[in-house]
Amino acid sequence: MRSAIASGAVTSVLVGASVPVTGMLQGYPFLTGQAMRYALGGVVLLAWTLSRGGKLVVPARRDWWALGALVITGMLGFNACVLYAQRYAEPGFVAAVLGASPLVLAVVAPLVAGRRPAVAPVLGAVVVVVGIVVLSGGGAWRGPGLVLAVLTMLGEASFTLFAVGVVRRLGGVAVATWCCFLAAAAGGLVGTFAGGWQLPTTREAGALVVLGVAVTAVAFGLWYFAVARLGADRAGVLIGLMPVAGLAASVVLGAQRPTAAAVLGVVAVGVGCVIGLRRRAPEPVPA
Repeated sequence: MRSAIASGAVTSVLVGASVPVTGMLQGYPFLTGQAMRYALGGVVLLAWTLSRGGKLVVPARRDWWALGALVITGMLGFNACVLYAQRYAEPGFVAAVLGASPLVLAVVAPLVAGRRPAVAPVLGAVVVVVGIVVLSGGGAWRGPGLVLAVLTMLGEASFTLFAVGVVRRLGGVAVATWCCFLAAAAGGLVGTFAGGWQLPTTREAGALVVLGVAVTAVAFGLWYFAVARLGADRAGVLIGLMPVAGLAASVVLGAQRPTAAAVLGVVAVGVGCVIGLRRRAPEPVPA
């Protein structure tokens, strides 16, 4: 369990701290940039599998729809919503709405699995959501900002929800690999007609490498390992560490100064994670 918790935490930190890196691609064609990022991530994951003497498991027919839905909503759709939401809403507002995804996972994931939501993950997720709202400071929105922020949150949740069953059957690394290749193919095909291809600058190429290796190959593999071991509801509370890592990166880079509210929000997120990750009490053995 400790390794699973550590894997989920590292994933959230990598994704949260990558926000400044993603900002380096503001002027680059979105879809083809995503295609290159995911293609690199898929190659790294495949190389990892083969180097360990393994084989890439081929999904069954019933698995392809889940992988496709994951790619459309939780990868390409999520990244697009994050990008466009910030044009109509302040980053703090987007972060606050996105922070509700742990609560969605804590409630929906058990229902999808045919069981009632557990108290600890739900309570922990509520505390995490409160911490993220305090940490982000809220913010304003206009026009479609609210809708885009909600879609961003749903995209984040779907990245885990659509993967639960297929990860159980194929394994986390295989799911991450296939999703990367599918996203690369879809992004490259659509991006050819919407945005086109463009040779990246040295700065943009560096950003694509970091996103493709650390935030895609490493983070995806670790996250699905955590989901497989902890369950989607318990692993979901670790998503709260994303804005914490983003805040830390901004402070280190000098883009933001820590405030009392931010520190309070960080503490609340930490407490929520501790609550949500508690193991279920074992059922009493009949005498």
